[in-house]
Amino acid sequence: MTAAHDDRLFAQHAPMLTGLAYRILGSRADAEDAVQDTYLKWREAGREAIDNPAAWLTTACTRRCIDLLRAAHRTRVDYVGSWLPEPIQAEFAEAGGDGGPEAHWTLASSLSTAFLLLLERLTPKERAAYLLHEIFDQPYAEVASILEIEEAACRKLVQRARGNIEQAKVRHVTPAEQQDRLLAAFETAIVHGRTAPLASLLSQQIALHADGGGKATAAAQAIHGADAVLGFIASVLHPACREDRWTFVDLNGSRGVILERAGRIEAAISFGYEEGGALRDIFIMRNPDKLARLEAVRIR
Repeated sequence: MTAAHDDRLFAQHAPMLTGLAYRILGSRADAEDAVQDTYLKWREAGREAIDNPAAWLTTACTRRCIDLLRAAHRTRVDYVGSWLPEPIQAEFAEAGGDGGPEAHWTLASSLSTAFLLLLERLTPKERAAYLLHEIFDQPYAEVASILEIEEAACRKLVQRARGNIEQAKVRHVTPAEQQDRLLAAFETAIVHGRTAPLASLLSQQIALHADGGGKATAAAQAIHGADAVLGFIASVLHPACREDRWTFVDLNGSRGVILERAGRIEAAISFGYEEGGALRDIFIMRNPDKLARLEAVRIR
């Protein structure tokens, strides 16, 4: 095989590898590093010994992601304030598939901020096993080989992860019409200071999470309860953000908003919903490092 052929073959699998890496790591930057490391390893490998390039690449990428995730967990222990996954737009992390309704639902539900935060509670191998089997449809035997464990142990990893995720009820997609109603009410609250329309859409478990990373002003801890969240919106977000430029976009598989000031992105906001459609989580990204790549995507 020629180098050009090897590069074309890698490029065919790169979108799936990127989607997998992002879901494991919760970071676009780290995901791109993992895929680049996989590419370099691919270029150095003896291709004549590789019978199944897709399996080889998935294995190499997953193992690299697990190494990076373990290092990231140590860093996140010392993170300033709340840590949130880096926001992405829909075109960044496609898992593949035929593009039908079920595939779209799977993609959207596995990219939500709430889902990615729940994955943070799992061990690296639980996280990888669940994603490979449940999202990327890899058989247990293949996943066990990737993780270098017995198939029975692999099944237990997926079972434990599935139980935690199903109990949290974060893998669902709220209808677009309900999301649009929420966005309209949220904009009214921020821009005009009128929180009554938003109040009627909130879950009893509503929480607001903000990630400034110690580099931008943000609530240091999550804010819980309708009164506290609405009070924060009225007293802090309304005065600070009412003049910002709003752009509604798809963020992490659902409707979100980007706030700009003087041509610069100040925040990216996404939402989490209960199964009935009530708003359960507001996620505000303020960390400029995590917004920088989103800004580059938007400009293109």
